[in-house]
Amino acid sequence: MEACKKGYAWAVSAGLCAASAAVSAKLITNQIVKYCFVVLFNVTMWGCFVQSLKNLSSLQATATNFATNFLTSGLAGYFLFQEPLSEKWFAGALLIVIGALVLSKSSIEKNVHTD
Repeated sequence: MEACKKGYAWAVSAGLCAASAAVSAKLITNQIVKYCFVVLFNVTMWGCFVQSLKNLSSLQATATNFATNFLTSGLAGYFLFQEPLSEKWFAGALLIVIGALVLSKSSIEKNVHTD
């Protein structure tokens, strides 16, 4: 179970790095610095994602990465760039989180039954 926790930590880190790449692309005005940060965050994101795949199924890693990236990007847009978030966005975000949890739980239960 410890490996599973590590896998989720890596997947969340990958999602945060992906969102950070998008935020840095909007915040940084110098083109060279902007591209350097975007590349740095994306390379780091892929490294974290590969590490998550060592401890999780591809479904668990992908769903966790996506959910983290989606939520972080949306909230960063709201807080940093004053972009509006509608009730539909929050409903969709809630469904994404619930879906990621259901997929994760079903994948864990499947692994327990096959061992």
